[in-house]
Amino acid sequence: MSNKVYFLLSAFLLIVLAGTAQQNDNSPYSRYGIGDISDNNFNHTRQMSGLGSSYIDGYHINIVNPATYSFLNATAFDAGVFVKRTWLKDNIATNKIWSGNLEYLSLAFPLRNPINEIYDGVKKNYKLGMAFTLMPHSTVNYNVASQDSLPEAGSFTRNYIGTGGTYKFLWGNSYMYKKFSVGVNMGYLFGKMKYENKLVFDAEKFAYSDFYTNDYNVSGFLWNAGVLYTDILNKKAIENNKTTPVKRLSIGLNANSATNFSTTYNISHQLIQQLLGGVINVDTVFLQDSIKGRGKLPAEFGLGATFYSGEKFCLGVNYATSLWSEYYNDASGEKKGALKNASKISIGGYFRPDYKSFDNFFERVYYRYGAYYQTDPRVINNEQITSYGLTFGLGMPFVFQRKVSHVNLGLNLGVRGQNTPISERFVKISLGVTFNDDEWFLKRKYN
Repeated sequence: MSNKVYFLLSAFLLIVLAGTAQQNDNSPYSRYGIGDISDNNFNHTRQMSGLGSSYIDGYHINIVNPATYSFLNATAFDAGVFVKRTWLKDNIATNKIWSGNLEYLSLAFPLRNPINEIYDGVKKNYKLGMAFTLMPHSTVNYNVASQDSLPEAGSFTRNYIGTGGTYKFLWGNSYMYKKFSVGVNMGYLFGKMKYENKLVFDAEKFAYSDFYTNDYNVSGFLWNAGVLYTDILNKKAIENNKTTPVKRLSIGLNANSATNFSTTYNISHQLIQQLLGGVINVDTVFLQDSIKGRGKLPAEFGLGATFYSGEKFCLGVNYATSLWSEYYNDASGEKKGALKNASKISIGGYFRPDYKSFDNFFERVYYRYGAYYQTDPRVINNEQITSYGLTFGLGMPFVFQRKVSHVNLGLNLGVRGQNTPISERFVKISLGVTFNDDEWFLKRKYN
């Protein structure tokens, strides 16, 4: 057991170092709200376009609906990274960008090992699960520049830069009794964002350039709850023939109310003059720091249903909505109603030819697929931004220390902001690794 714990800790540190060495996406739309909101679906459900409200799996973690933790049959450690190619297009040019980063780290486990029931010969009607997760909640990263000129001032550059983001640490618990399961995630939100607007004149004119800066810290508590119902649809057929594949339906609901957060922000306006020889004159026009503020994150709701035919086939649908019209943030000056309510509809599933195959690896692979359409809370020229795309993925099993684990490789082909001043096309490749171990909380038997 100690070797496995050391391995998990080592993997954690390596992935953190690798992830933080990469840059985030360059997205002008991350200027609004608290940035681009991260998808809570991990790679295996993301490859099906996001079935997190209802999808259950005994060996993968699903934090979208915490009620799923009690369906775990083994301890799971899940980590994900991504690389993304983006084409940003305006009415003048197209900009191509590579980006990548760490997406999540999560550890979840059943609090009662199912193997103990086999040892004891007693099957209980309830199960318990727990999970810990660290992941980004939102990302701010953009750098936009434009050239302009005035007869009395000459040429100058307008530069808009945003960096930073927020993170969250979640602790979740789940309880299942017979066909019903409930769960709750409790979490802490933290992070820092910085916004800069620069008006830079030609240094040879000895003009003062304008630098406006607003940076602020965010902190607050998060929570979301879920309930899940699952039932076997062909019980009579199974009673007549024990080898009949189980046909199962799961229906899930997850939600959270609007939550408040606190901010501490600083505002500055400086005039900077660059002279010959590198001499710089700085004149501070305005400076105010440690300003206390408040904000509110939106309430969110998700509903989904997934059908499973044995271990071979799965198909589900998911709907989620976020009430961003109630969002406000004193630090950025955004008032209620600045953003619109957002929603997402997804459909997806997987096909697995034969999970018992011994001589053909590709028959044991999950072949995942999906499609989605979503509206964004941000509005440009009175038009709400929309996104749509297709997802594909492979769930490839491998053996690590005599335990079956999985590598999940996914592809997301999407478009965002079509018919807006800046449209975005992207190809996102995601890699997730899930290590499983069924020996946690295992009772030892001695003869």
